[in-house]
Amino acid sequence: MAKTATPSAVQAFTIQLIVSRFNPETDEESRWESFDVEVFSTDRVLDALHKIKWEQDGSLTFRRSCAHGVCGSDAMRINGRNRLACKTLIKDLDITKPIYVEAIKGLPLEKDLIVDMEPFFAAYREVKPFLIANSKPEKGKERLQSIENREIFDDTTKCILCAACTTSCPVFWTDGQYFGPAAIVNAHRFIFDSRDDSAKERLEILNDKEGVWRCRTTFNCSEACPRGIQVTQAISEVKAAVLRGRP
Repeated sequence: MAKTATPSAVQAFTIQLIVSRFNPETDEESRWESFDVEVFSTDRVLDALHKIKWEQDGSLTFRRSCAHGVCGSDAMRINGRNRLACKTLIKDLDITKPIYVEAIKGLPLEKDLIVDMEPFFAAYREVKPFLIANSKPEKGKERLQSIENREIFDDTTKCILCAACTTSCPVFWTDGQYFGPAAIVNAHRFIFDSRDDSAKERLEILNDKEGVWRCRTTFNCSEACPRGIQVTQAISEVKAAVLRGRP
């Protein structure tokens, strides 16, 4: 009886990962450190960072949680582009060259790949990202909404608050007061919700000099969003609503 061929094992290979390091206790500024890491083509950048931390240098510091592109905690710059480490496959990068990994820009650096997210969340809270209704639904009933009304803001419900869009924005880099794309996206989600009664209040907030008019339409935010949200389009829709004085 003829033997059936068995598939060969997936081959491992070595990549060079160059990581931006910063220890506030010993460093005055960030420095690059190189690591050779054995990976598989199915591995993600997050897997490579785990191997460094678990096998080479336990002091390497970065955030991660779900590892499935839902929590948004592992946003970082990979080869100069904002990405989620858990969604960036090694095989999609040019492994003939070093892979550079650094913290997202525009937020205070705390350690290695971790930034202080408080300025980001402060802007998020300021746009009142929650449903505000002046009336109560009928007893035992939900607030009904048509499919058509839901579709108006469906895209902006996908935000996972990873900050990839906001920290890819050159205006945000240079102006710490700018609300940033993520805050505007989350305002959009409620401004255009037919069940909400505070759209005008949010539009007034975003009509501020550090609001939607600071956007320069570079499309960096849309390109960086790991959820595929059309961020620039959402900002444009909020601008139009500000001019109309209503959604």
